[in-house]
Amino acid sequence: MSESPSTRERILDAALNIFANKGYHDTRMDEIVAASETSKGAIYFHFPNKERLFLALVDQFADLIERRVREAVMHEAEGIARVRAALQACLDTFGRYRRPAKILLVQAVGLGSVFEKKRIEVNDRFANLIKEYLDEAIRVDDIAPVDTEVVSYAWMGAIYGIVIRWVYTGEPDSDRILSALLPMLLKSVGYEEISA
Repeated sequence: MSESPSTRERILDAALNIFANKGYHDTRMDEIVAASETSKGAIYFHFPNKERLFLALVDQFADLIERRVREAVMHEAEGIARVRAALQACLDTFGRYRRPAKILLVQAVGLGSVFEKKRIEVNDRFANLIKEYLDEAIRVDDIAPVDTEVVSYAWMGAIYGIVIRWVYTGEPDSDRILSALLPMLLKSVGYEEISA
């Protein structure tokens, strides 16, 4: 017997669908109440306003990406293999969930300082994840010592820029992104892959 989704999960699922169809600004909380088959009281119990609901979706998506990345690197040897697996998992997750990615990355841009603070928080979270794997690569002598904090933020900028374009337009496809972006990023830390 499977468990039914919690009220909070139903609200988040309904909100994601409505934000996807109508956009953030045109979505009304009443529509989310109806679509989630809950009450206004239930929604406001979990989320005091539409902005907090949207930010919870951002957190949920960031959690998903981090979980997928950590699962992907779990069976890889420390070093560049983990860096490669992490980037692949990140792109695969964006590809599989392009619709929520587009909502959360593209629509959220105009939401002001509260969202900007959340975007910086998520950016920091993933830069720290990149830094962790780069530090491992240094520790196992896959790459020479570099300032992994600066490099991780530079990588985030490159990844974010191409992913935004990809979720918005579908171009370039994920295989092209990975085959061009990964060698460039690795080269930036002095690691060159040997072609077969």
